[in-house]
Amino acid sequence: MMNPAEIANIAAVERELWWYRGMQTILQRLLDPIARAEKFERVLEAGCGTGYTASVLRDRYGWAMTALDYDADGLRCARGFGLSRLLRGNALALPFRDRSFDALVSLDMLVHIPPGGEDQVIGEFARVLRPGGLLVLRAAAFHFLRSNHSIFVHEVQRFTRPQLRASAERAGFRVERATYANSLLLPVAAFKFRVWEPLTKAPPASGVGLVAPWLDTLLYAPLRMEAAWIGAGGSLPVGQTVILIARRVQ
Repeated sequence: MMNPAEIANIAAVERELWWYRGMQTILQRLLDPIARAEKFERVLEAGCGTGYTASVLRDRYGWAMTALDYDADGLRCARGFGLSRLLRGNALALPFRDRSFDALVSLDMLVHIPPGGEDQVIGEFARVLRPGGLLVLRAAAFHFLRSNHSIFVHEVQRFTRPQLRASAERAGFRVERATYANSLLLPVAAFKFRVWEPLTKAPPASGVGLVAPWLDTLLYAPLRMEAAWIGAGGSLPVGQTVILIARRVQ
């Protein structure tokens, strides 16, 4: 489970901070053509956090969103976005009937599931999706990129693209897209997490916080470029995040 203290940090910055804006841009470039081609009436976000992303998906695509999270503080934030279908629950045993949803989005939640448990969670995703239903997964990538922030938020594992793809396929999904993201900043992140933090012996702490406007613009630019590339059908061979788009097999 995520450190409850992080919910307030995220809620304070996720509409403005470069990382959240950039990852939203990448997500939208992936989902826009799918949403134009197909109507999804019932959509679940599993691990909704503050509910902000669920509200964006609702407003951008007109989806009827159900938002689920284990953390009560996150759900309290979600009510502020006018989300009416809010449930507290565990992704290891989703409180929904089989084939309840047309699409399911889960962003950065799997890293809080104990290693090996991702198969059970993704199996639950398959169970509650209709045949042909859309799955959108995003997770932090590569164990060597674990940081003081990772420890603070109670992250317990990270994923590679082959690992996430294999888990989805075992659950009965057909993978349509799988790419890394937040790739251009990988050398900076590797230096910070593997050199600077050990050298300074900084304690675990949240990495979520506003920065100077010029720095925010500078850090957002690589994500915007990646969004254009991914949106045009490209993929990235390595990165700090892995994103997967899949369909439940009929």
